[in-house]
Amino acid sequence: MRPASDKTAGTRATREKLERLARGQQALRRDLAAAAITSAQAREELIPAQGEPVQRPAAAGAGVPQGIELRHLRYFVALADAGSFTKAAERIFITQPTLSQQIRRLEEIMGTPLLQRRREGLKLTAAGRVLLDASRNVLSLVDHEVSRTRQAAGLGRQRLRMVMPPGLPESLAVAATAGLRAAAAEVDVVWLETALDAEFSLIGTRRADAGLGWLTAGPEALPAPLEVMVLEEFEPEVWIPSTHAAAHHGTISLDELAGLEVIHGPRRAQAGTYDAWTRVLQTVDPRFEFTDSPFRRSLPMTLVCAATAGRPAAVLTGPSTVAGSRAWPIRRSRPADTCGMVRVSLQHHPLTASAALVWSGDLPRPLQQMLFETADSLTAPAPPRPAEVVS
Repeated sequence: MRPASDKTAGTRATREKLERLARGQQALRRDLAAAAITSAQAREELIPAQGEPVQRPAAAGAGVPQGIELRHLRYFVALADAGSFTKAAERIFITQPTLSQQIRRLEEIMGTPLLQRRREGLKLTAAGRVLLDASRNVLSLVDHEVSRTRQAAGLGRQRLRMVMPPGLPESLAVAATAGLRAAAAEVDVVWLETALDAEFSLIGTRRADAGLGWLTAGPEALPAPLEVMVLEEFEPEVWIPSTHAAAHHGTISLDELAGLEVIHGPRRAQAGTYDAWTRVLQTVDPRFEFTDSPFRRSLPMTLVCAATAGRPAAVLTGPSTVAGSRAWPIRRSRPADTCGMVRVSLQHHPLTASAALVWSGDLPRPLQQMLFETADSLTAPAPPRPAEVVS
């Protein structure tokens, strides 16, 4: 027999989950209202339908009774992602006329246009953008709960959708990947290589289960039910022209850096650190703005852009080295290797971000334990390694 304390804890957890579900339903109802859904029953009809959609009596003054099926939402998301009816129909294995008919049906149900059909392609209306976000949330939640139901019934293995954003330091990404693969012997891990915003909204909206990303504020800033384990603090690399005065002593102040053209970004790659670091530099120059790099995935090519800029320019990478560390290899490269750019450290380390493993608190306990143990292994101190001198 389970102790009374366990029963009380289980009851409390169940109540909390029901309250979170209720809040999610309220948020979805507001989104649908913003999308100009006029039927009072529309929210209730946005449920999985195995057969015919449920029809409800029309309220006085309302339109013809309508019903939404999950396939309408899947078709709409596929169309928004593909950008054309032809490509979307190919991806979801239906004919283009069928897709067009179902999208028209969805617009009739919503009572408002969702797409603008232009010569250059499709564009979502304001209502369409709201419905697209709501559709992703609904479909992700349904898929997640179906998976949980099957697991509870002993059907299939547990699944973990793990986000690994591009641009993570290789030392961190490799260690996290190896740790998860070693711990997930009985779990199917689905790897998603996509950017994470500062709010980790992909996880908060259940489009992913966990992710490795950057915190620029404290863990308490993340909304419930996200769980956070901070790993380590990182800072960017700073490259400046070898002719700059700061190059001779190997450090540069924030004021000196803000006085240069700083190539960094683009913002969509790492919006959280981009915005946080912009605010830090604007404390010394309110007009400061970064210059986007045309070669986000190639540091050498970005260094070429800085070296050939019309005025003195610096290159700022994303978070890449442990904050405050001086253990990077000292490279005495030939000028051709870096186009006359040299690496320096930023005084007082004002630009930092904390690497963190974030997951949904709604995950089954075994998955949460696996993620916690993986994060714990990443925070274990590594044996010191001497700096390598490359001549």
